Amino acid sequence: MSGMSRGWSDNLILLDFDRLVTGVSSQPFTLTWSGAGRVVSHTPDYFARLADGSALVVDVRPAARVRSRDRAKFEATAAACERVGNWSFRLVHELEPVLAANVRWLSGYRHPRHRDQALGLLLRQAFAEGAGLLDGVSQVADPIRGLPALFHLLWRGDLAADLRIPLGDGTWVSCGEQA
Repeated sequence: MSGMSRGWSDNLILLDFDRLVTGVSSQPFTLTWSGAGRVVSHTPDYFARLADGSALVVDVRPAARVRSRDRAKFEATAAACERVGNWSFRLVHELEPVLAANVRWLSGYRHPRHRDQALGLLLRQAFAEGAGLLDGVSQVADPIRGLPALFHLLWRGDLAADLRIPLGDGTWVSCGEQA
């Protein structure tokens, strides 16, 4: 997968991971306006509906590839969002590699088949005060059974870990806000 494709997909996964996002569409609309004697248009990468009813319009562009022509389009998109009133605009770049890898990994456990209500309750209790990932899982289940359930809880935001550092046996996991 190319770096640009990875940037788009990683940012889409991050939107899916965000508990405030209730829906996402790709290339949702095209803005067209007159500028410098010609017609200019721009199609943002994502539109995300948020839980409070507001919206987020997202463009993904590697920082090194943002040129003045692009900046003008992003500024016009931000201005259009502001005129709507409850929409905001965000220009995002490549994710930090560790965060991207961790969220990609956890996304593999988003499916409900990894949910185990009884084990989930035990895992929440094991991590109530915080514990190392493998230590907490090993308190309540064989890791082969417990890790998928733990990763599902991390994906859902029911448990939290600092995803800016590599997930591993000693990663500190706790109840609360996802990092």
